Amino acid sequence: MADRPHSRWAVFRSFELVAGLVLVGGIGLAVILSPWLFPDNGMGVNLLARLRAPFSDWSHILGTDPLGRDVLGRVVAGGRISLLVGVASVAGGAAIGVFMGLVSGFYRGVWDMIVMRFADVQLALPFILLAITFIAILGGGLFNIIMLMIVSQWVQYARLVRGQVLALREREFVLSARSFGVSNFNLIWHHLLPNLLGPVIVLITLNVATNILLESSLTFLGLGVDPSTPSWGGMLADGRTYLQTAWWVSVFPGLAILLTVLGLNLLGDWLRDRLDPTGRTRQ
Repeated sequence: MADRPHSRWAVFRSFELVAGLVLVGGIGLAVILSPWLFPDNGMGVNLLARLRAPFSDWSHILGTDPLGRDVLGRVVAGGRISLLVGVASVAGGAAIGVFMGLVSGFYRGVWDMIVMRFADVQLALPFILLAITFIAILGGGLFNIIMLMIVSQWVQYARLVRGQVLALREREFVLSARSFGVSNFNLIWHHLLPNLLGPVIVLITLNVATNILLESSLTFLGLGVDPSTPSWGGMLADGRTYLQTAWWVSVFPGLAILLTVLGLNLLGDWLRDRLDPTGRTRQ
């Protein structure tokens, strides 16, 4: 009984968990509070204060950009766009992929053939070619970027879930439920789905980080969100011509991307070890 308080907090002895929570939690809190911390979203133009170096003026701690806009305010405001794209696209892709994977793996037959052949075609398309075609037809913008990532990534979840369902559908607890007359819906919802969520949660965590990088890359190339909207990728693109004279314009949004992705990857590594079906944990 005396060991319970110790074991309750033992989970926080993991470096991946603590570091990931600190990084992601800190950035997430700053993004949530950004409307109150920076009411103008870093969009206030002041040509008299253009290209001020970091820490040279306490009203602009991280300096200003070529239009005199506060870099810190734009980095925090840009986090809202990047995190929104990462979370929304992963949620949409996971929902579609899990559903398709469940149907494909459970019912097999013609459903399995249709879903998997469609998935094979999807995987054969390079992402950059799909992105250029998608944006050329529908245009850029926040909503279209999210839809592009959903279309390009649902296959990962579908293939993962299908493999898990194929392994679980012949297990004893599933066969026992069938013998008691459990309906297909209840069998999927109450028996299969809870047992395959572990790998899906890990993939979701890692894909949020991946999609933040993709959004930043597409915006950097001019294929992403509206240039007038603060985003990390857009800030990198704006500052590339000033790298030798005003490095902070690009370095700080790049650092925000680095820390966010690092934190999400650390959380993903921790979840992968905790949800490892073989029961192995990292020491």
